[in-house]
Parts: sequence; structure tokens; C-alpha cells
Amino acid sequence: MTVDLTKLTAANLARWQKCQIHPEWLRILDTVAHRLVNAKARYQIVETATKIPWAVIAVIHQRESSQSWAASLAQGDPWNKESIHVPAHRGPFASWEAAAIDALVICPPHAAHWTDWSIGGALTLLEQYNGLGYARMGRPSPYIWSATDQYLVGKYVSDGHFDPDAVDHQTGCAALLKRMILLDSSIAE
Repeated sequence: MTVDLTKLTAANLARWQKCQIHPEWLRILDTVAHRLVNAKARYQIVETATKIPWAVIAVIHQRESSQSWAASLAQGDPWNKESIHVPAHRGPFASWEAAAIDALVICPPHAAHWTDWSIGGALTLLEQYNGLGYARMGRPSPYIWSATDQYLVGKYVSDGHFDPDAVDHQTGCAALLKRMILLDSSIAE
């Protein structure tokens, strides 16, 4: 089943406009948001090479590797070795930045070729980055919506294996972006 990205972008914008962060997540979200914003200069190096907004790169980094500078943006594997997880056989790379550029330019969904950096468009790119399985089921992606009232339960626990009872315990990209915007007004909505 093909996902209509225009409709997904509209749905993500509508969710963004009405979503509320669960209060019990605020402390961890603020801690992570501060860390990501404090690393802005490093993310801007990759932004310059890819034309992807630094805040989008930052939330991908958080979701894929808990902001580990030793891990690839592509899948969280060490960037100084050949990757074993999807996308496999990438690297080794000379630096975190080189690995990040490779992940964003060469690897699906080829994020550097995306052009809609409105909030709905950015959230749709982030959803594509993790996979469109949730959109195919008509469900909000926990990759995007965890820690908000837009997501409750259901998660792919491994590639291709959806567990309707699993709960995502990571911070979602939308919640992170909302908290980051409070710290850095240059992050446009």
C-alpha cells in the first residue's frame, strides 16, 4: 500500500497543532532539548552539507542513538565500522559528520532531497526516516508522537514486526521539537 505523502503531511500538521505533551515527560524532554540545542553548531555543519534544518538532524540523532557521537545517524551503529543494521554495509567513516551526511544523502529516504521543511513536511520526512508502516496502518508513529497525546500504544519492536501492545519509551520527534523551539526561536514552525 502506497502512502500519500501530501495527506500524511496534512495529518502531521493537524496533529502538531493540537498535540499536547504528557506532563510526566517534560523533565526528560527539557533535558534532552537542552543537550540538542547546545550541540547546534555541530548539527549546522551537517545542515550546510545537506540543506536539512539542524533541528531535524538533531532529533534524528536523538532517536537513532540517544545523541551518541560514536553512533551513525543512519541506524545507531558505530560510524567507524561497517554497519550491520539497516542500512547495512555503510562505512566506516572518518567522522560522525561524514557518517551523518552519508545517511542523509545516500540512504533512504534520501532526506537531503526533501524540500518541504514546513512543520508538517519536516514531520513527514522524519516519519519516512523511520518507515511508513504506521502510516500504512493509519496510526500515528511513535517515532514522531511518543510523549504526546497523539500516541498511546503500538510499536514496531523490530524491522517488520509490529506489537500492538508495545509502548515506545523514547521521546518523540514532535515533543522534542516543541521543547527545542522554546529554547531557540530560530527553529521555525
